[in-house]
Amino acid sequence: MGILIFVLQTVLCILTLPLHLLALFGYWQPIWSKYFPYFMATLTPRANQKIGGKKRELFSQIKKLAGASRKVTLLELGCGTGANFEFYPAGCRVTCIDPNPHFKKFLMESMTKNKHLQYEEFLVAPGEDMRQVADESMDVVVCTLVLCTVQSPKKVLQEVQRVLRPGGIFFFWEHVAEPPGSWALMWQQVAEPTWKHIGDGCYLTRETWKELERAKFSELQLEWQPPPTKWLPIGPHIMGLAVK
Repeated sequence: MGILIFVLQTVLCILTLPLHLLALFGYWQPIWSKYFPYFMATLTPRANQKIGGKKRELFSQIKKLAGASRKVTLLELGCGTGANFEFYPAGCRVTCIDPNPHFKKFLMESMTKNKHLQYEEFLVAPGEDMRQVADESMDVVVCTLVLCTVQSPKKVLQEVQRVLRPGGIFFFWEHVAEPPGSWALMWQQVAEPTWKHIGDGCYLTRETWKELERAKFSELQLEWQPPPTKWLPIGPHIMGLAVK
């Protein structure tokens, strides 16, 4: 199986050789980081049509964290275009963080459409280093389809726990690897070296649920969902929450 995967990876890399050469010489990332937000802005409405009900169900639990002020401090990690804003309950004070500064234009458009939220600020930083966010300053951290792209999920989850107050909740929605030994996992392994350039660093074969278990939150609730799109190499999704 390993030899077959290597051969098929090589064939796919040859077929997409210009992309790999641009990445090798450092030209691809600056170009794609500028246009990737436009790509995501196109995909977001379609994705929300498919999984909007589940998102609304998941994020409805944020309301229970509101205190006497009825406000909730919320940090969205890897905020992108603001695809989750419409599902947050009223009263959330939203701080956004993303390593790609080109998302800001789309983020502001999303905020304009979602007047039930209070926008705080947009921070340009990776999830592994959120030093601009104070310790125990957030009631909620949200992360959707982000842990597949970061360099170190372990460090990101450490930062999440640092910025959450005791009893605060981390909400997640991530795609993960297909089952071991399956043909679907094999195709993920074949596509991954090329997919990472298209998906802004996205790894198809991460077993993110294991990272969440190792992070040792006081409580972890996790639900598996089938892939929303059959023809892409993106595998099953995990959604849920973890309590600090």
